[in-house]
Amino acid sequence: MRASSMRRRRHEEEEESAFVSMTDMTVGFLFIVILLLAFFASRYNPSEMVPRPQYEQVLNERDALAEDLKRLQERISQLETERDAAIAARERADKEIAELKARIAQLEAELERLRKPNPLEAYINNSMEARRRILQQLRDRIRVDFPDLQLMLSEESLRFQGEGLFKRGEYTLLPERLRLVQVLADRLRDILPCYTLGADARFDANCNSGFALIEAVQIEGHTDSDGDDMANLVLSTNRATTTFRAMTTHQEKLLNYLNFQRQPVLSVAGYGRMRPIAPNDTVGDKASNRRIDLRIIMHVPRDTDEIEKVRGALLIGSRMGRP
Repeated sequence: MRASSMRRRRHEEEEESAFVSMTDMTVGFLFIVILLLAFFASRYNPSEMVPRPQYEQVLNERDALAEDLKRLQERISQLETERDAAIAARERADKEIAELKARIAQLEAELERLRKPNPLEAYINNSMEARRRILQQLRDRIRVDFPDLQLMLSEESLRFQGEGLFKRGEYTLLPERLRLVQVLADRLRDILPCYTLGADARFDANCNSGFALIEAVQIEGHTDSDGDDMANLVLSTNRATTTFRAMTTHQEKLLNYLNFQRQPVLSVAGYGRMRPIAPNDTVGDKASNRRIDLRIIMHVPRDTDEIEKVRGALLIGSRMGRP
């Protein structure tokens, strides 16, 4: 009984001891809280507190600035993309510019090459110009004696038009046209020496600075459309031959003017009705087609070496022809 009482007293003492410990802990904790409250109370300064509306305003401004920052970052990213594209475009443009500069340099070099005259081409062009001058001189000098005569000048020939040189179906020169053919022979006699070779040639750089050389002075006969084609070919050839004979009878030295092959430059050809200058539907047009054309053919060298040979031949001929 006594032992049981003692155990109950010991148990009560242990419970009392545990209660005292919990009380002490609670009191200690409250003491610490009081100290903290006292510390924070000592640190409290009402002037440093931000009012709620101002605080919310700052939050709103912060959020707005964050949005602006986000937009700026996106814009920066866009600008960087555009910058990269511009750099790539510039690189492509620089490449194209370099290619264009190279092409321009190539074209300038080609242009410079083309500016340098090709000797053969320059000689041929000069010969064509010399032929034009010869034909103009013939036309102008013949007009002095026959101011009413219709003379047609083409690139290669001088055409005698008007009333015609021959009667229909005949190859004898009309008497009033014989004088025209003789004047033509005289004018050729004046001009040919400067552009031909031979004993009677008289080359002079004043009249032939480009050393042009005549290959042939071709007397071409033509007919109207009446009659048989083959007969007209014969007739036209006879008309050219008649004219040739009249010219060389009047000026025998015309046969002494030679080309580069040392052949007489004066020659004949007949074309019949194949090269009309009028429709052949009136008497006057048919008379115009019964005509003579004087065609001048210039010598065309094969290469630049032959140009020098032509020049040498003209110069030698001029020295041999001097009295």
